[in-house]
Amino acid sequence: MGRDIRLKVGVYAPQAGGSVLIESGDTSVLVTATRSKGREGIDFLPLLVEYEERIYAAGRIPGGFLRREGRAPEKVTLTSRLIDRPMRPLFPDWLRDDIQIVATTMSLDEQVPPDVLAVTGASIATLLAGMPFNGPMAAVRVGLVGDDFIINPTYREVQIGDLDLVVAGTPDGIIMVEAGANQLPEQDIIEAIDFGYEAVLELITAQRELLAELGIGIVQAEKPITDPTLENFLRDRTTESIKLTLGKYEPKGVRDTELDAIKAKAVEEIAALPEEDPIKVAAATDSKVVSTLFKSITKKMMRQQVIETGRRVDGRALDEVRPISCFVGVLPKRVHGTGLFNRGLTQVLSACTLGTPGDAQDLGDDLNPENTKRYIHHYNFPPYSVGETRPMRGPGRREIGHGALAERALIPVLPSKDEFPYVLRIVSEVLSSNGSTSMGSVCGSTLALMDAGVPISKPVSGAAMGLIKEGDEVRVLTDIQGIEDFLGDMDFKVAGTDTGITALQMDMKISGLPMVTIAEAINKARPARLHILEKMLAAIDKPREELSPYAPRLLTFKIDPELIGLVIGPGGKTIKGITEETGAKIDIDDDGTVTVSAVDNDKAKRAIQIVQGLTRRLNEGDVYLGRVTRIIPIGAFVELLPGKEGMIHISQLADHRVGKVEDEVGVGDEVIVKVREIDNKGRVNLTRLNIHPDEAAAARKG
Repeated sequence: MGRDIRLKVGVYAPQAGGSVLIESGDTSVLVTATRSKGREGIDFLPLLVEYEERIYAAGRIPGGFLRREGRAPEKVTLTSRLIDRPMRPLFPDWLRDDIQIVATTMSLDEQVPPDVLAVTGASIATLLAGMPFNGPMAAVRVGLVGDDFIINPTYREVQIGDLDLVVAGTPDGIIMVEAGANQLPEQDIIEAIDFGYEAVLELITAQRELLAELGIGIVQAEKPITDPTLENFLRDRTTESIKLTLGKYEPKGVRDTELDAIKAKAVEEIAALPEEDPIKVAAATDSKVVSTLFKSITKKMMRQQVIETGRRVDGRALDEVRPISCFVGVLPKRVHGTGLFNRGLTQVLSACTLGTPGDAQDLGDDLNPENTKRYIHHYNFPPYSVGETRPMRGPGRREIGHGALAERALIPVLPSKDEFPYVLRIVSEVLSSNGSTSMGSVCGSTLALMDAGVPISKPVSGAAMGLIKEGDEVRVLTDIQGIEDFLGDMDFKVAGTDTGITALQMDMKISGLPMVTIAEAINKARPARLHILEKMLAAIDKPREELSPYAPRLLTFKIDPELIGLVIGPGGKTIKGITEETGAKIDIDDDGTVTVSAVDNDKAKRAIQIVQGLTRRLNEGDVYLGRVTRIIPIGAFVELLPGKEGMIHISQLADHRVGKVEDEVGVGDEVIVKVREIDNKGRVNLTRLNIHPDEAAAARKG
């Protein structure tokens, strides 16, 4: 694998259920897993996964007033999700104890990213804690530099390569995939996943050897035995009705209403039973047990229908995409670009905003080597999108994760900073959700970018693939909707262009899939993506040639980097003054690149004139048309360029003796002057004498 992974167990965090310090190079991640007694009334697995970064890991002190780590940066949230996604399906679905996994990066080697170490460490810590767990599980990163796949590449190798793929797996197969790719063909992606899984198996073997050496067995706890009386009662009274409803291929709203009515009727029948009836007693012991059992029966019927008939609950064939419609420019041009993407009952409105270089996102205090981001994608999922009501508290982990996936899918086709210096922000508003809103965000955002006039190299589309696995029977579903995600076994999102894949994200609800099934899902996603892309291109086939009249106009030029401080001024006084005078925004890079932005082109040009004037080097003998700014007894001060002044001594005002300066010039007068001398203190001395008529004419022309 090119780099050793070292484990230290039984040394740190002795009161945690299980702990491991997992290291590679100088990167060290402490991972703990702890279990406590479950709370009353919980009908789900209360698993909490936290990834934390300590700034001391990179030998730095945090910024800000408090000088300590604060709110988790986005990358930290995404890493928490990366650990959670392969771990969650490996715990028994009946487990109700509180489980917390905490991974803390305590030392960082810039050659070794900590995230995949944290994923593998979570499996080890859980096994050491003796929890019921269908592991071991491990993860690796796969890069592609040139024609060579690399296991656990460095930050630099990921940056220069064409692939950033994380593969997690168990002995049963692959359980999670997360990837960004530079439009790689499907076969290359399949080979990369297979290559990564081979390394995963080595890590699984190492975990088994560690457990054997420590004398620790893998806990495969049996599901608690429950009285089947209530379940049999519900199955007898609802199975045929559920089967009939699912076989009608009705719209989601109608289907949900009918299923609710079937459950309500069963609840009424239970309520009508005598108080001492075992069925009524069983239902009364847990307020949620009837809903849980009803979901289980519905799940079985839905899956059985797919396996036996090849038809889904909305009547589609397994490889059929829902009806699609696309629109652009749906909001006024004050919003620089908009795209509305509809796929079945899923509807996403994406808005694109063009910003200036100063609008780039500062990534703040984290261990990510990147400091800023010029393409930002945000995803919002309001409760009305699924017909619900709940408090809106800001973006959660799901929103952050979906936004990052859509962002990753579009990065490979964005223009370079030199080609298009704007900072780009996309906001995807989920207006209606029935599955695959993240891929809807990719499609809507592509439309918005083109509507805004962003010269993307190719449009990107995306589809979510699903899976039903019953025994040896496996069915791959194209473009899954909500119920198929909720009751199915896989959510595999695939985004890309007509050339190749740009992003992948696969999550499982079972303990792993073989490569042959993964390959089938990837290959079946391509015709779906191309079909969706065709619908998108019917709405807008290329980026608009003109930007919105309300988008800022950016003009760039270079100055000597040594003069940046002169333009900024003490405490930013000079640059603020230019902004106040012109209304233009000015951003300066460390290499001396100046970007001036304003909706009004004339304002931008005026700001450029001032900056260029401040940074233009004056030479002796240069002739300028200047303006008198003030007068003193011994001479007059003249502004030669914006922010640059020189003085004409009274003796240099005319070719005769001058009694008073005011006899020759007044404040506000325009005068032709020559730079006579620049002294060792940088003071500019001017003259009106010995100026050739041709020089004066050239100065007047500017």
